[in-house]
Amino acid sequence: MVFKRRDRRSPLQVLWELIWPRGGWTRAFHYVKHRVRRLPDSPERIARGIGAGVFASFTPFYGMHFVIAVILARVINGNILASLSGTFFGNPLTYVPIGVISLQTGHFILGTHFEEGSEHGLMGKFASAAGDLKNNSIALFTDRNADWHALKVFFQEVFYPYMIGGILPGIVTAVVCYYLSLPLIRTYQQRRRSKIKAKFQAIKKKAEAALPNPENPG
Repeated sequence: MVFKRRDRRSPLQVLWELIWPRGGWTRAFHYVKHRVRRLPDSPERIARGIGAGVFASFTPFYGMHFVIAVILARVINGNILASLSGTFFGNPLTYVPIGVISLQTGHFILGTHFEEGSEHGLMGKFASAAGDLKNNSIALFTDRNADWHALKVFFQEVFYPYMIGGILPGIVTAVVCYYLSLPLIRTYQQRRRSKIKAKFQAIKKKAEAALPNPENPG
């Protein structure tokens, strides 16, 4: 096939590139930044879209950040494509600090405590909740009894505090990104318009110079 990759990647390479893309996250960041700057919209709407995407990265709804970003962008009249780009704020390099900050903030607001330890740590609660989902799914088609204890613990100690705790740092980070990106986008668009105008003027002058002079036809 014409568009088939010559260097077929192994499943391990595919997984690794999800964590660390080719060229690194710095190159991926610059690519997203370049695409955002070239969006045909007002700087305010683009910056609001970026803020919506950044806020979506602080929610615990992994796999649905694009959907949340689009909804928020529609609500605040932001650019939808910019909101999708803004979700790249959440990546394997930032998910850990985002999760820690959101969980700590959530438990502080709710006045609860996250029980830690080798058996009750974050990964242990994830594993137990996944085990409950698996066993309860099997229980739907067998005579096995369903047990929701681990899922209840996961919701109370991880998901709900994460959801509540991510609101405040998400808003703060989104507002900061809005005010940081707004002047950059505005400056880039003004410079781009100046370059396009200069090119148009140069083409116009070149076309006028190529026209015959009626006063000097010879």
